[in-house]
Amino acid sequence: MPARLPKQTLSCSSCATTPNLRILLFAFFVLACLPTLLASETQQSASQDVAATRATVRFNQDVRPILADRCFHCHGPDEAGRRADLRLDKPNDSDAVGWDSVVSDNWDESELWLRIVSDNPDEQMPPPESHKERLTPAERQVVAEWLQAGAPFEQFWSFAPVQAYSPPSLNSPELSRWANSPIDRFVASQFAESGISPTEQASRRTIVRRLSLDLTGIPPTMQEIDAFVGDQSPTAYRDLVDRLLSSKRYGEHMAKYWLDLVRFADTNGIHHDHFRELTPYRDWVIRSFNDNLPFDEFAVAQIAGDLLPEPTQDQLIGSGFNRLHLVIDRGTALPEESHTRNVVDRVTAVGTAFMGLTVGCAVCHDHKYDPISQRDFYQLYAFFNNIDAAPETPGRGIHEPALRLPTSEQTAAIKEFDSKLAQLRSLIKAEKARLAAEQSDNQVVVTAGEKGETEDKENPESAANVKSEVLKEYEAKLKSLTAQKRNVEKGVLTTLIMKERPEPRPAYILTRGAYDQPGEQVQRGTPAFLPPLNSRAGTPDRLDLARWLIAPEHPLMARVTVNRLWQQIFGVGLVRTSEDFGAQGEVPSHPELLDYLATEFVASGWDVKEMMRRIVLSRTYRQSSVAAAEAYERDPSNRLLARGSRYRLDAEVIRDQCLFTSGLLNETMYGRSVKPPQPPNLWKNVSMVSSSTYEFKADTGEDIYRRSLYTFWKRALPPPQMTIFDAPTREACISRRERTNTPLQALVLMNEQLNFEAAVHLATLLLADQAHDAESAIDIAMQRITGRPQTPAEGKVLSGAYRRLLAHYRESPEAATQVLAAHPPATEVVPEERRPVVAALSLVINGIYNLDITKTRQ
Repeated sequence: MPARLPKQTLSCSSCATTPNLRILLFAFFVLACLPTLLASETQQSASQDVAATRATVRFNQDVRPILADRCFHCHGPDEAGRRADLRLDKPNDSDAVGWDSVVSDNWDESELWLRIVSDNPDEQMPPPESHKERLTPAERQVVAEWLQAGAPFEQFWSFAPVQAYSPPSLNSPELSRWANSPIDRFVASQFAESGISPTEQASRRTIVRRLSLDLTGIPPTMQEIDAFVGDQSPTAYRDLVDRLLSSKRYGEHMAKYWLDLVRFADTNGIHHDHFRELTPYRDWVIRSFNDNLPFDEFAVAQIAGDLLPEPTQDQLIGSGFNRLHLVIDRGTALPEESHTRNVVDRVTAVGTAFMGLTVGCAVCHDHKYDPISQRDFYQLYAFFNNIDAAPETPGRGIHEPALRLPTSEQTAAIKEFDSKLAQLRSLIKAEKARLAAEQSDNQVVVTAGEKGETEDKENPESAANVKSEVLKEYEAKLKSLTAQKRNVEKGVLTTLIMKERPEPRPAYILTRGAYDQPGEQVQRGTPAFLPPLNSRAGTPDRLDLARWLIAPEHPLMARVTVNRLWQQIFGVGLVRTSEDFGAQGEVPSHPELLDYLATEFVASGWDVKEMMRRIVLSRTYRQSSVAAAEAYERDPSNRLLARGSRYRLDAEVIRDQCLFTSGLLNETMYGRSVKPPQPPNLWKNVSMVSSSTYEFKADTGEDIYRRSLYTFWKRALPPPQMTIFDAPTREACISRRERTNTPLQALVLMNEQLNFEAAVHLATLLLADQAHDAESAIDIAMQRITGRPQTPAEGKVLSGAYRRLLAHYRESPEAATQVLAAHPPATEVVPEERRPVVAALSLVINGIYNLDITKTRQ
């Protein structure tokens, strides 16, 4: 039997050399844990070559990626940069000589093969001046086998129509018993082809924690774990899935991925990086996932919600997707340049979010690898070129068009102000009329000397002047009420939306992408390699474009979307490069499964919750991540899905888990973004003094304990607690986050104020229960945080560390008080004689929060 990897044991990742007492004590604790350290499996970035496990070489899966990487730059879609008028991405046609002109019946006499193996610098491909590596022996073998098989060509997989594959039959009785869903049968068919077997199912404790984190971003409570472990009914797991999908936390967790994708932030970015209000868009995204808004409607609202007949408030809010790009401040650049940047950003966002294509590569020239011409790009550009808005921000003001969203109280207050102001204006008008009439009756004419000159002098005691005092009172009251109304209006929530100009603005191909170099004028249209656009009438608009994207015959949107949902669950998509379904992206590990899921997604009415349910109900999802060493060596990135996925949790999940398990999490939903504490002066270092986000002022009270989703996101410097764990800056559309493992992450978990405060709060909470001594409190803390009890070995390490820390704090009670000061309420409720106990337990809990098992999804 092959050796199995050891099960997860207590492990810490940390390094610190600062003289801070807390760090020194925790470092001592870490040293005590060294005998049980276990290195976690890291998410590999290199793709596992699964071609070697297949009986036949496939063009799309195996050959095209090689040609795309080495050849397409000079022999691909870009006509201007093409050499020898040769295209290797398509067969012969009227436009160019295709790949079939360089292959022959005698495969080893094919020009393609001879150029690949030649040692002559004047003949070999890729040529030395291209600075591209020559094909490896393994890659040459793939090309040779393809040529020997007759060089069969396939249309590029993601541009071909989605195929309605049926789940394959399995010849293996063992695999047939294992596969209890269509997903499992597609996965198991590659097991059979590759000669591997799936792992056993994960434990019920592991599954309930995994599922809760995957669907809600929040771990289960001890009571929820015990309930599931003890529920032996045949529907227990399905019931758990349905309960989590119905949780309000589900929408908050799902929204995080979408906000990455559309680069949602609370500031404009660039130069001043002023604040802008778009939180209603974020809240609409959360509600949409919780309400299970069909994804096609979700997409249409964002691309063209403002163009729908009688759009609802939600559809207008959704159109704010088009306003999420970075914006230059007025006066920073020429308006024409700012406008061009904005529109290019919108087109690029649509390409990434809804088509999984790098369309932005065609801003300056034809795409080097995908059949997207520069003309194609500017035809798409023409759809987004017509916003009825100034291209730059008006400083700190609202960048119209915007939607006002007053509360019922604000609406009532504004209505009352309007009524009072209307009355005052009537009184002022009448008073001015009376004043004018009285003034004409109260003029005194006096003789001024012998010349007979006269003055019109006003009598200071006249009724007209007495009346003017009343007028002054009215006008002062008018000014006061106007200011009060303005203050109420300033407090009204706004959100940026899209709005069309009455007449379409012309669009041109920009030479080399330069805003001031317009070339040929273009009309609105879509890339020719995709299905044609159907316009409702006349000039097509964004609504036509949105409906083109969700049309059943469109090959990209359903594939791209289900791949991202799969990525959310397994940590990596069936197409690893979820941002790029083009020739430079990776091919799907399970192409038939991807098409099956895309077909089912559309057939279900674009039902996101149903797709998530299908995925997590599969046995593929429920496998253990503990597998034979041979399995990790053979498939280090788990592309064949023969075991459960294991990867470090996202930044927001790590923080929210800490808040939740400690009892600090404030689960208030929606509203304006909040600012948890962060190190001082960070914003000042990256901001202009005139910026509305120059100085950071932390919120206080319960707001700082809200879910990370609601944290204020400054593009110039996002929350460091998030970016250190690989959260993006939100300056560009990000379809997948990279995962790193650095010492800085351990330092954050050890020393971040909120993390340590959570440890003190939990220690105080546990020891407030008289039924718990410190030893039992450690085990309870372990269960709350990791989802499982401590092992005997772990218990020995943790209790030993606790006893040493307790001895220290009894000798230095002032140090114990210093620890509790991290969470001020603790110093109020914990008597002095108990502070060493709470402080020691706090340090141990702080260590548990830093364990590999705590920050890893298993």
